[in-house]
Amino acid sequence: MKRFTLLMFLALAAFVASAQVTVSEPWVRATVPQQKATGAFMKLQSAQDAKLVSAKSTAAGIVEVHEMAMDGGVMKMRAVDGLALPMGKAVELKPGGYHVMLMDLKSQVKEGDAVPLTLIFETKDGKRQTLEVKAPARSMSAPAKAPHGGHSGMKH
Repeated sequence: MKRFTLLMFLALAAFVASAQVTVSEPWVRATVPQQKATGAFMKLQSAQDAKLVSAKSTAAGIVEVHEMAMDGGVMKMRAVDGLALPMGKAVELKPGGYHVMLMDLKSQVKEGDAVPLTLIFETKDGKRQTLEVKAPARSMSAPAKAPHGGHSGMKH
């Protein structure tokens, strides 16, 4: 029994060590008919210095990591090569800031839909981690906080 417990502990430790980035409170803004773009938002936290380098989704033809920032008194949005995730610090992707931009949407994103996202992270040593997330769609008038929080959108 002790050997089995030790093996289970080692397997769990290996799993936790490989799960460097966690995603919480993912959501996507629902769209209106004919709208071809929307944003995905969430909180990311990494156990070591890493960065979000790209994202994909079967719901969109183009998916990019974007930043919104003031430039000469005008709010501008642009794609970024990566989003730094300092070790142990939560980084929030939110409206008006960093977000995952879904463009060339295949269909309308309706409130309650679960939008699949594939997030690709890279650590300083070049190792990559891919996480699959199901982000629930919320209306534009919905509060920014997820009603139940936690890992509700994560696929384990």
